[in-house]
Amino acid sequence: MADSNITKNALATSLKELMREKPFSKISVSDICDRCGMNRKSFYYHFKDKYDLVNWIFLVDFIGKMDVDSYHTGWDAVEDICNKFYEDKEFYIAALHIEGQNSFHDYVLESIRPLVEYFTREIYKESESKDFFIIFFGDAFLTAIMRWLSEGMKMDASEFVQKLKDVSVELAKIIIRDDDNEKKGLS
Repeated sequence: MADSNITKNALATSLKELMREKPFSKISVSDICDRCGMNRKSFYYHFKDKYDLVNWIFLVDFIGKMDVDSYHTGWDAVEDICNKFYEDKEFYIAALHIEGQNSFHDYVLESIRPLVEYFTREIYKESESKDFFIIFFGDAFLTAIMRWLSEGMKMDASEFVQKLKDVSVELAKIIIRDDDNEKKGLS
């Protein structure tokens, strides 16, 4: 098992280095193997293709290091997610440019969605439309995070999460104001 992880990590390091030098679409499995001195057979023993390797990197370096039990609120989870992206932003920015049926963007959305759903489900547990709300807010937060990533993370994770909080609070104020006006017959 240890040898397997050594091989996978060597391939992952090789891919990350190559992604700093050229677009993912220009990187072949042979390039990855040549960089770390392995053969293609070793690569295909562990991964079905280079997309699988990118997803494995995300799974191990990102999802595997999350401490969900330490999150007191959904904001703690969002901040941890953003911090993890920021720590290895060069790789994640490059990975987000991977397009096609195995896009990294889709894999990230699929992987993080359950966490977002977990924290938003409590807010809407009494609503008949809770599934709609969970999907809506999950997509909104994940899309914002993906945009922040794809635009090069020009602000650090803490500042970005604070802006998400500020937008959420202002939106809640507008909704409450509009609901109050509607009850008073002012709308």
